[in-house]
Amino acid sequence: MTRRRLVPAIIVLATTLLLLVTASPSLATPSLSAKARRIQRQLDALYMRMDVATDQYNAANDRLARVRSDMRQNERNIAIARYNLAVAKDTLHDRIVAMYKERPVDLLDVILQTKSFDEMLTQLDLLQKLGASDAKVVRSIKTWEGEVQKRRVRLIAQRATATRLVSEVAAKRALINADIARSERMLRGVKAQIARYEAAQAAAARARALAADAPQVPSHGVVIDNSGPGHPGVIGVAQRYLGVPYVYGGASPSGFDCSGFTMYCYAQIGIGLPHSASGQQASVTAVSSPQPGDLVFFGYPAHHVGLYVGGGSMIHAPHTGTVVSYGSTAGASGYGRP
Repeated sequence: MTRRRLVPAIIVLATTLLLLVTASPSLATPSLSAKARRIQRQLDALYMRMDVATDQYNAANDRLARVRSDMRQNERNIAIARYNLAVAKDTLHDRIVAMYKERPVDLLDVILQTKSFDEMLTQLDLLQKLGASDAKVVRSIKTWEGEVQKRRVRLIAQRATATRLVSEVAAKRALINADIARSERMLRGVKAQIARYEAAQAAAARARALAADAPQVPSHGVVIDNSGPGHPGVIGVAQRYLGVPYVYGGASPSGFDCSGFTMYCYAQIGIGLPHSASGQQASVTAVSSPQPGDLVFFGYPAHHVGLYVGGGSMIHAPHTGTVVSYGSTAGASGYGRP
């Protein structure tokens, strides 16, 4: 195909692509970006809820671990109590057997074997204390064993409560995690739509750039006039930075904000601009029929600025979390030419 016949085909392709990406509301970058920001806000809230739930889950597990540790110690205490009780009972049993085998010690023996009244009283008191001491030891061990058993019952109830709490918080985390996964899938889908939209815009811009190098031929009522006023060459500069991330206050290829991007692009063709959308709006000549390369302003005083490409589209640095990309000029408050 000759160059003369190729040019109309290129222009038709550029026009078709532009109409395709601007005519479909579902592919409009502003609405998709707003949807992505909305999903991101939902994700941020879910991430915060997950942090809280995770902290609760960790605390519940710590509580359950403490209860289990207390139960292990309590079981050891029960074993010790039972052992001590068995030893005390055996000791008492052995003493009873020995007393039975020996000659019974009665009051008369004590009286006859003592040399004084005070000694007799001492011996009688000793016999009474020996019997009372053995019985007291047994009672004390039984009391301790009873307390340990009561604590065991309480700990079993606490373990059930702690286990139930761990399960409840784990279920909550699972639900939040499912919501996060669903929202992340949605966000990836919207970002993919934005990427397809921007790729179509870039293809349309490249087709227009190819057409701009050839004799201009009207097609479907669209006439591209590259010989008009303005600075169309700045668009070629801007296209080199598609994909550069938005950085607040940025004015270099490592990151741009909106006015930093337009200022940097115009500086490459020798034209200086202020680093603010309102400052650029005040420093340029307002135009009613924008041409490629003209500045596109939003608001008055302007709060956002981009570079007009043509056909209702522009190249701009949108906002935090995005990159330099094509966008719609819908809602623009005016245009200006440096």
